[in-house]
Amino acid sequence: MDFRQLYPAQVETQSFGGFQVNVTSFRDNKPVPGAKVTITVTGQPNQVVDQLTTDTIGRTKEVELPAPSVDYSMAPSETQPYSEYTVLIEAPGYISVSVNGAQVLPNVTALQPVSLDPVPENRPPEEEGFVIPPHRLFGDFPPKIAEDEIKTVKETGEIVLSKAVVPEFVVVHDGPPTDKTAKNYYVRYRDYIKNVASSEIYATWPEAALYANILAIQSFTLNRVFTEWYRNKGYNFTITSSTAFDHKWVPGRNIFSNISRTVDTIFNNYLSRPNVVQPILTQYCDGKQVTCPGWMTQW
Repeated sequence: MDFRQLYPAQVETQSFGGFQVNVTSFRDNKPVPGAKVTITVTGQPNQVVDQLTTDTIGRTKEVELPAPSVDYSMAPSETQPYSEYTVLIEAPGYISVSVNGAQVLPNVTALQPVSLDPVPENRPPEEEGFVIPPHRLFGDFPPKIAEDEIKTVKETGEIVLSKAVVPEFVVVHDGPPTDKTAKNYYVRYRDYIKNVASSEIYATWPEAALYANILAIQSFTLNRVFTEWYRNKGYNFTITSSTAFDHKWVPGRNIFSNISRTVDTIFNNYLSRPNVVQPILTQYCDGKQVTCPGWMTQW
């Protein structure tokens, strides 16, 4: 049932954001048609907002969901600037997936990618779940530990690229570097940048702000790739999801269509200094919860 039919009196004053789910098979990355998608308000499992079915290319139609006013995401606010929804995806022959806390901002489209695992033989299917934490600009996360923006690279005993190269994949360690219990994820580079940007900035911001922040995220990431920063310290990953060391990355989270388009446009760009080959480690902070003199600030 569409929200506009449920609450017609609120339509004139209510803000809305678009929401679309894309379902693929983990085995071969092919679309999963006919998947059932149930959307509920997070924390209110009995309040079904909409039920959708994926088409022949594994996508649902785009629906509009209630979201807070855009004003809350344009300046620091104590009011959460996005709505949260729980999405349950079910398809015959596949393990069901739930995403708890998908974030919907007003006036932009949230895209929820979901990869389904086939049901194992001779084993009862178990639902896989993702819980999305608060957005980095709204939640409480450790501030970035300052580092030199240009790394001193030694020649002996280190693996260092001769030039900056955009990789196809990065390996993301979902936790601080020393957390041996944290899982490593192999993620396509563009998908990693889209996830981080959707976690670090608000998609409602002006286009120039999106470009600037995404360029900073890409430069930072490519510095980690170029210098093999973590591998040269004995770790088996490219980058972490800890905000104290790198950027916020969240497995299973939704991204935003305008952020996705921006990344596709500038994914092979980065910032550097004159006569310096490596991308610079572009560090920044929000400028509100954390101050960082000499760094870029987001607000």
